[in-house]
Amino acid sequence: MNRRDLLKFAATPLLAGSAVAAPGQSSRLRSALCAYSYREELSKKKMNYSDLVTLAVETGVDGIDMTVYWFPDTSDNFLIPLRSLAYRHAVEIYSISIRSEMTRTTPQERRDEVAAIGKWVDVAEKLGAGHIRVFGGKVPTGSSEDQAAAWCAETLKPAAEYAGKRGIVLGLENHGGITATAARILEIVKKVDSPAVGINLDTGNFEKDAWAQIEMLAPQAVNVQVKAEIRDDSGNRVPGDWPRVIGILKKAGYRGYLALEYEEKDAPANVPGLLRKLDSMTRHSG
Repeated sequence: MNRRDLLKFAATPLLAGSAVAAPGQSSRLRSALCAYSYREELSKKKMNYSDLVTLAVETGVDGIDMTVYWFPDTSDNFLIPLRSLAYRHAVEIYSISIRSEMTRTTPQERRDEVAAIGKWVDVAEKLGAGHIRVFGGKVPTGSSEDQAAAWCAETLKPAAEYAGKRGIVLGLENHGGITATAARILEIVKKVDSPAVGINLDTGNFEKDAWAQIEMLAPQAVNVQVKAEIRDDSGNRVPGDWPRVIGILKKAGYRGYLALEYEEKDAPANVPGLLRKLDSMTRHSG
């Protein structure tokens, strides 16, 4: 991404009617745990999703972004008790994170993807979550990036129509592939032009120019996943600099959650302390 691209997309106006920060709006930040932080424990059944509610209470965070990869099923027998447990402990299941691949090459495959996202919308509704993290997808072999971006937007639009009728926002994450750069993400979101679509901003996923790209996406962020590390302008892994992240979000008028998504393998040892730190920082950010 060159400087001209950065300036061009940084100047892009906010989408009319979209669920993003308004110019001059004061920020409002809340802390959360992303279930993906405990992927090893959840996948090996050393922890379950109810344990995450307990952890949220113990560390003081406000919410949970429930990565769905290790759900035992999506029946009411699992979803409703989990929602009830969270409510009784004043913890909000505000988001679920799913896998999606919206750059499929055939119309039928894209329709199937819309249907698959729709099933997760139904799950989110039962859990009381108002947001779903979605992936754009890879650029298919033999296809151009422009083609893939168009397919992604074509898929995201009807998925958003279904989600929007249920009061649920889809957050498109900067997650490599077609969403590797802020400029391309903004292009896709602008093309979809839906109040039910925003950006799931992951602070650790940009390979270069991370801070400039975070600033570009912050005004249209509907969820933020913060990492313990971030890549500097040279592409090296360095501490995540949460005060700088919070400063960017406050300047953008972001109102929403900051969910810790811890990618190292020592989660049981380090995540609780980081959650307490994140909660303290969000509560004292005003």
